[in-house]
Amino acid sequence: MSQQEQLAIVGGRPLRGRLRASGSKNAALYALAAALLTAEPVRLHNVPEIRDIGEMGRLIESLGGEVTIEGGDVTLDASGITETTAAPEHVVALRASFLVMGPLLARFGEAGCPSPGGDAIGVRPVDVHLAGFRSLGAEVAREGPNFVARARRLEGSRVFLDYPSVLGTVNVLFAATLARGTTTIVNAAAEPEVEMAGDLLNAMGARVSGHGSNQITVGGVESLHGAEFSIIPDRIEGGTFLLAGLATGGDVELEGAEPTHMDSLLTKLREAGARVEVSDHSVRACVDGPLRAVQLQAVPYPGFPTDLHAPMAAALTQAEGISIIHERVFENRLLYVGELRTMGGRITTGGQSVIIEGPTPLVGSPVRALDVRAAAAVVIAGLAAEGETVVRDIVHLKRGYPRIEERLEALGAEVHAR
Repeated sequence: MSQQEQLAIVGGRPLRGRLRASGSKNAALYALAAALLTAEPVRLHNVPEIRDIGEMGRLIESLGGEVTIEGGDVTLDASGITETTAAPEHVVALRASFLVMGPLLARFGEAGCPSPGGDAIGVRPVDVHLAGFRSLGAEVAREGPNFVARARRLEGSRVFLDYPSVLGTVNVLFAATLARGTTTIVNAAAEPEVEMAGDLLNAMGARVSGHGSNQITVGGVESLHGAEFSIIPDRIEGGTFLLAGLATGGDVELEGAEPTHMDSLLTKLREAGARVEVSDHSVRACVDGPLRAVQLQAVPYPGFPTDLHAPMAAALTQAEGISIIHERVFENRLLYVGELRTMGGRITTGGQSVIIEGPTPLVGSPVRALDVRAAAAVVIAGLAAEGETVVRDIVHLKRGYPRIEERLEALGAEVHAR
C-alpha cells in the first residue's frame, strides 16, 4: 500500500447500525510472538486483517518460521527457526517486533534485535525489557545496531519493572516461561491484552498466574506445546467506532465485545451524556442531545487508555463546554492536535494536557494521519465535519483498523479510498 493513499470522507451523516468487534491488534501481535516459544504449531483465530499482522508474520518467516494467514485465521510453525537475530528491515515499522527477543532468548539461549520502530508518539525505550532479561540471568549488550541477550538457561527471579510497560511485561513474561524456577514480575502491566497473553501461554503448557494484575507469577517449564486459541476483541477499535457514532449524533452497537475491558471509556461516555447499554458481549452508545464536556487522564489500565486519547479528543470537539485530557503515558501523543485545528477545532495544549472548547463546527479539510490513533481522530473529525475531508497517509489507519472503509460505510458513512 502506498504511504500516500488517501481516504475521502463526506461528513455530516450520523453513524447508525451494528458491527462486530475485530480481534485485538495488540493481543494478536503478542500471540504471534508467543508462538516462537514452541516447536509445535499454534493456530490463532479472530486475528484482525491489518498490515501489522503481515509485518509480524514476515519477521517470523525471516527467522525461519512458517506463517499461514487465511483471513482471520493464522497458523504459525516455529519448528524450523534458524536465525535468532531480527533483521532491521523487518523491525523498523513495528514496535511489537521487539517481542521476539523474549521467546528466542528463552528457547534458544540468545536473541538479537535492533531498536524497534512504530509510531512516533514517544521515546518508549526498551530498557524495561533489557533490565527484565538481566534479572533472569541474561547477559545483555549492544552489538552494533542490535540489542543482544544471551543465557544458557534463564533463572527464575523476582523482576521489578520500573514502569508497567505493556510490551516490557509481555517480553519478560515470555522469557520467564522456560526459565528454571519461579519468576515474579512486580509492577506488571494489567491490560487485558497482557492477561490474554498469559492465557495463551497456559494453553501452551506454561504455568502463569496473576496475569491481569500488577504481579504475575510464572513457574518455569522445560518446554511448551502447540495450541489453538482465539484472540480477544479489540477494545480500542470498538471504542473508536462508539466515539465516531457519538461525534456524529448517531447510534452504534458493537457486537462480540468485552464490555468489562471498556469500563473507563464507558464511564466517560456516560459522563458526556451518552446513553450506554451493555450486555454480556455487546455495547451500544447513542446520544439524544448534545454531548457534555468531560475531564480525563490517559493512564495505564484500568484507567482511560492512551490509545483512545486522540479519538476521544476528536469526539469532544462536539461537546458543550471545556474538556481537558491529561496524557500520562506518551509524551508525543499530541501530534493530532494540529490536524484537528486545521479543521476548525478550538484546541490548546499545555505540557501534556489538551484543552478542547466545544462544540465546534468542524470543516472538511485536507489532513494527515500521523500515527495509528491520530488517524482515527481525523477520521472521526471528518465524519462530524461539514464538507469533504481528505486524509493522507492512511497506511497508518490500516495498521490498526481492518476494512475501515467497508465498516464505516455499513454504518452509513460516505467514504472512499483514493
